[in-house]
Amino acid sequence: MDVTIYHNPQCGTSRNTLALIRHAGIEPTVVEYLKAPPSREQLAEMIRDAGLTVREAIREKGTPYAELGLDDPALSDDALLTAMLEHPVLINRPFVVTPVGTRLARPSEAVLDILPADAFKGAFVKEDGEKVLDEEGRRIV
Repeated sequence: MDVTIYHNPQCGTSRNTLALIRHAGIEPTVVEYLKAPPSREQLAEMIRDAGLTVREAIREKGTPYAELGLDDPALSDDALLTAMLEHPVLINRPFVVTPVGTRLARPSEAVLDILPADAFKGAFVKEDGEKVLDEEGRRIV
């Protein structure tokens, strides 16, 4: 299965999502989007395919969101996309793209919706100790 994760290795949610993908036996294409952001078209497509608005895909915490005045409801999607591309830290993470669909994997177990359910063998526990899959690989959250 062809899977791409737009990943920030400093983010626990992103690390847990990557670990879940690998737990399914899939080695994804890992794009460290802070170093190599998606194109405007790719970003807009990921947001749309994930069923989100551009505003829903913006990260506020730990970003220049407020300083840039991005909380202004009058800003267009185009203006928000421009800000996200100029400051990739504003792109919420992790986005995961598979042939089944695209998700903003927040929480990380949202990625389970777009991975083959039968791929999971055994339990999975997040970094913080939260159990996500039981011993048979079934979702428990």
